[in-house]
Amino acid sequence: MIHEDENEEMMPDFAKVGQKVPDFTLDAFDPTEAGFCEIELGAIRKQGKWTILFFYPADFTFVCPTELADLASKHAELEKLGAEVISVSTDTKFTHMAWKTDERMLADVKFKMASDPTGEVSRFFEVWDYDTGLALRGTFVIDPEGVLASSEVNYYNVGRNADELVRKMEANSYLKDHPAEACPARWTPGEKTLTPSEKLVGKVYEALND
Repeated sequence: MIHEDENEEMMPDFAKVGQKVPDFTLDAFDPTEAGFCEIELGAIRKQGKWTILFFYPADFTFVCPTELADLASKHAELEKLGAEVISVSTDTKFTHMAWKTDERMLADVKFKMASDPTGEVSRFFEVWDYDTGLALRGTFVIDPEGVLASSEVNYYNVGRNADELVRKMEANSYLKDHPAEACPARWTPGEKTLTPSEKLVGKVYEALND
């Protein structure tokens, strides 16, 4: 459920990169506790954490368990970068629990599995498919101030790569501390960044290869 804040000047109709995401709550299954819980974006923000929302179509399907298993393999790295990882589908928390128990590919999943059965949060992030009532494969990175820093949406038949999610999280985390800089294509920690200015115009090659 999305909560409107009276202190906000105007609530956005949809999630937009660069804008603040309103607080919301979702019921979830927590594999580490083997029980149910409630996820609140505001509480994560108060902890100074990044939030990664990983929408997928449905439990007990085919590409989805491969994606969640891949994400689970990078979960520890993402946590070290200060991120709370949350998978989201329109299934109920009870279905999440049953799927986690039955599907061997999910054996290493430790992140919370959130439920959006009404599609309200899925619609806000524009991954809701009105024809099927399912969520497309959407990945969203929200910074500790609640601003949407990254958005990616794939159709049903293309699975994602958690390695790239880690790379984008590393870049966003770095830029949070170095706002005057920018990360070029394929940037990884330790490589050169760019500092946009009039001196850099037409001189990007020199800046990266000096």
